Amino acid sequence: MATYRALPYGISDFRRIRRENYYLVDKSSFITKLEETASFLFLIRPRRFGKSLFLSMLRYYYDIAEKDNFQELFKGLWIAEHPTWNQGRFQVMHIDFSQIGGTIDELTENFDGYMRMKFTNFARKYAAYYPKDYLDELNKYSSASDIMNYVHDAAKDQGCSLYLIVDEYDNFTNTVLNEKGENIYHAMTHASGFYRDVFKKFKGNYDRILMMGVSPVTLDDLTSGYNIATSITMDSRFNQMLGFSETEVREMIRYYQEAGVLQADEEQLITEMKPWYDGYCFSDEVIYTDPKMFNCDMVTYYLNSFIQNGRAPKEMIDRNTSMDYAKLNNLIKLDQLDGDRKGVLLEIAEKGSITGKVANSFPAAQLTDPEMFKSLLFYYGMLTFTDDYGIEQELGIPNNNVRKQYYEFLLREYQNLHPIDLSGLIRCYREAALNGNWHPMMDYILQAYHDTTSVRSLIEGERNLQGFMNAYLNLNTYYLTAPEVELNHGYCDFFLMPDLIRWPMVKHSYILELKYLSISDTEEKAEKQWAEAIKQIKQYGQGKKVQLLTSGTQLHLIVAQIQGYEKKRVEEISLPVNF
Repeated sequence: MATYRALPYGISDFRRIRRENYYLVDKSSFITKLEETASFLFLIRPRRFGKSLFLSMLRYYYDIAEKDNFQELFKGLWIAEHPTWNQGRFQVMHIDFSQIGGTIDELTENFDGYMRMKFTNFARKYAAYYPKDYLDELNKYSSASDIMNYVHDAAKDQGCSLYLIVDEYDNFTNTVLNEKGENIYHAMTHASGFYRDVFKKFKGNYDRILMMGVSPVTLDDLTSGYNIATSITMDSRFNQMLGFSETEVREMIRYYQEAGVLQADEEQLITEMKPWYDGYCFSDEVIYTDPKMFNCDMVTYYLNSFIQNGRAPKEMIDRNTSMDYAKLNNLIKLDQLDGDRKGVLLEIAEKGSITGKVANSFPAAQLTDPEMFKSLLFYYGMLTFTDDYGIEQELGIPNNNVRKQYYEFLLREYQNLHPIDLSGLIRCYREAALNGNWHPMMDYILQAYHDTTSVRSLIEGERNLQGFMNAYLNLNTYYLTAPEVELNHGYCDFFLMPDLIRWPMVKHSYILELKYLSISDTEEKAEKQWAEAIKQIKQYGQGKKVQLLTSGTQLHLIVAQIQGYEKKRVEEISLPVNF
């Protein structure tokens, strides 16, 4: 039996985590903040961000049936020393709409069956608080609607306090919207739609409600049926409630180091995880003050691999999360019906950011609006707050994990314009990584850029060159390809940092500086630009940080100058001999 607390990778049952002594990041102080805010709350966070575990903790905290287990389950946590008056005071109804599936023809029946089961189990669990004939009377009803009405009325008659917790409130409605279209979705959420009807029954029958999901779209469409929730999604007080701060990640690392099961340097682990899993900010009020948040599923995935196998995972992106992000493909398919929204994705992929204002809510009918599409990407975790301009905010790609999804989209777009042989490019990457022969790699990409952009002259330009390079360089698995990395008081265009954990045979690393000229630019401007590029890249290469990140590999400084579609000049720049 392990003498240390195992990581709860993939486990979201709070009681199991506590009784089986798994590691837990203490988020219990937020219970008090939630109670102080409002009785009916609504929160949106991206998938795999710890929503289910947090809601599970609330269930055990508030459940009257778990009142006597409070000290056992919460011992050592913040809330154990600061319990609220509401602890153990409610009969808790927990609903997880991700459990409902099936075809469109089956959906109504499956939904009714799930709700019937949940309310019947609720009645049985708390039967002791009701008259003796409570369950006998319940059995007279067969539809979910009638059972819900009976349970709610009985609770009111007995003066029982009810707490409703809804996880993944929008799971199957988002699936219907993305896969089946707006007409079927509209029928579910408007007028006498069955989903709308159940939310009407929630209102007025619970003392407290907390709902979580990944999009505000469904709630907005249900507004007149359920219009009492206070959204805390972008409330600065709850920015750190889900996910891990860097401090929390470091505490976790140190715990496993001290337990003797994590044989790795703390800074090394943070350096590798941070570009991939960190970077989320959910409130524009704390862009400059709060730490950015890590995706907690990703952190446990990564550390679990190190603890179990003594090394980082072969793939930095958890396959389970990749499946979740694959839902972006549905958005992209929808997006291809509308050039404006497609333009939003292209701008983000090529620039790494976009300006806009995140809407608190919006109906599905407004998804064709590119501004609302930006908001949807924010809620899905594909964008995050990175800068504040007052009226608008800068929305940026939070990390490499998400960036990879955009680059895959961008790559498909370029391949549709002009397909190139990707296997040939992969061979060029191998030659550059193992033998330091970078010429085939650069020639291949820049020729592909020429062939692609000449097909469609509208995508000529510096921004599109950057996007093109991003898309194709990220096929290179030998490196952790990072655009605009800060190196020695400046930002290089691309830093190909060797991924020596997975590819220890890599002997060469690269800094790439791209310079773009329009077709009409003069030779004088070209020479001046080239001189500036040499000065910049030498400054990057002389930074102490570079020596650390290149890990003893031979560093190559490459400057490429492109004019219009054509490669004008590509050279390797040498550092001073005495450096």
